[in-house]
Amino acid sequence: MKTMQHILVTVGLLLFVSPVVNAQDAKQIVTKAEDNIRGLSSVTEMTIQIKRPTWTRTMSMKGWSKGEQYSMIVVTAPAKDAGTVFLKRVKEIWNWLPNIERVVKLPPSMMAQSWMGTDFTNDDLVKASSRIDDYNHKIVGDSLIEGRKCWKIQMIPLPAAAVVWSKVNMWIDQRDYLELRLEFFDEDNKLVNVMQCSDIRTIGGRVMPVRLEMIPVEKKGQETIITYNSAVFNQPISIDFFTTQNMKKVK
Repeated sequence: MKTMQHILVTVGLLLFVSPVVNAQDAKQIVTKAEDNIRGLSSVTEMTIQIKRPTWTRTMSMKGWSKGEQYSMIVVTAPAKDAGTVFLKRVKEIWNWLPNIERVVKLPPSMMAQSWMGTDFTNDDLVKASSRIDDYNHKIVGDSLIEGRKCWKIQMIPLPAAAVVWSKVNMWIDQRDYLELRLEFFDEDNKLVNVMQCSDIRTIGGRVMPVRLEMIPVEKKGQETIITYNSAVFNQPISIDFFTTQNMKKVK
């Protein structure tokens, strides 16, 4: 009888503890994946291709980041958009518009809007919200993507979090902690966008996908592709670099 009681108590404890452990592990996995593509700091050069049924447009940009708190993106081409800058400083987002020589602070309500006519939102590019701190995380399965075994992690926003999506599903490679697929759901729990990450290479000394495709599920023939052309990680960047004054100078 004592043995049976011991077994029942043990099973009960496991049932109680397992969801907590699962949630903790899921958050650790997401943290490691985010750190893998960001590092302590990064300097990247990227090409963006916007595809529509009747036309295609290409842009180039350069980005700097320091941890999760600071990032800056400058558009370098085409000429009509060159010099446009987006700055994230902690939770504040700023936009420098060189054509009118004006710095604009973006309100949270604009985070869900398209970033410069692409299929990425402002939040996708400047990372106003945190995939680590603004969500609860749970492992809900696994599957093969790009021939790699992945965890499927469901992310539900915390009640007080100012985020764009009501749910995000993320597939993370179990070997190298690479983010290979993300699904974004609106407030009605309807799938809106799918991001596919592919062309895995070593860039800046790190193994990572260099091609990110954002595909709106209900807009046939439409997608935006970001390609990383170069990356340097963990080089010293001062916090003072990420200022509204410096937005007007970066190239």
